[in-house]
Amino acid sequence: MNAFAPISTIMSSDLVTVNPEDNLLIVKKLFESHTFHHLPVVRFRKIVGIISKTDFEHFTGALSHFADDRFVNESRLERTKAEDIMTKGLGKLEPEDRINVALEIFSKNWFHALPVVKNEELVGIITTQDVIKALLRERPSEPHMVYENLD
Repeated sequence: MNAFAPISTIMSSDLVTVNPEDNLLIVKKLFESHTFHHLPVVRFRKIVGIISKTDFEHFTGALSHFADDRFVNESRLERTKAEDIMTKGLGKLEPEDRINVALEIFSKNWFHALPVVKNEELVGIITTQDVIKALLRERPSEPHMVYENLD
């Protein structure tokens, strides 16, 4: 992976999003049916927040302390909106920004995902997982150097 390549080379652009007014039952179903851990919240293609799977699980864990009744908890999820638990005030990057910029942000913050915007519209997301996957796809230019016998 070239750390000076544009973020667009490794970002995820096939996104699933929710609207701020969508209820948390929708969020729950999306997390259950996909493997992603960050759900962008958008209004007219403009990102207004993000919900991490961890934040969602903390919220649902708090609900279980109030009632063990599944119906009561689902009713609360139905009444709570995405905007009620989303993280606001996000850092954003542009597709032309370099991967090393994202790495710098990831290393200095608790962020694990950064929205990628072009002309104020969400076009992708880059996560620490995207970086790891890009590194795993790398192959050494001289494989014998990596696998040589170390006796």
